[in-house]
Amino acid sequence: QVRGWWNARVVEKSASDLDAMRAAGRLARAALDRAAELVTPGRTTEEMDAILHRFICDGGAYPSDLLYKGFPKSVMISINEVICHGIPDDRALQDGDVVNVDVTLYMNGFHADTARTWVCGRGDERGERLVR
Repeated sequence: QVRGWWNARVVEKSASDLDAMRAAGRLARAALDRAAELVTPGRTTEEMDAILHRFICDGGAYPSDLLYKGFPKSVMISINEVICHGIPDDRALQDGDVVNVDVTLYMNGFHADTARTWVCGRGDERGERLVR
């Protein structure tokens, strides 16, 4: 058996806990599905954040990233050379941008954290290959 500090904190989940975890995961996935529709040329990541914030809240959850250690937005959106934890702003997306959206939400006592990456609009072969 692997031993470490993390093993001391493992708690077996009840059936209702597992249901709550699944519900949180489903909402996080649905938020990414919504984000996929928003990755279009001309849209700002600030607009995307506002729409996804409302989507998460309307789904009965709270965006975990909002104000976590001072993070000012509800989701993390990283463009091109920004590797992770990008802060949404007023920059408009352009054809070929590589866009990563990281959604973390808190619902029914559990956090769900997931991310997905797309090429905005028409991309080049290198961008498409990277995302694949």
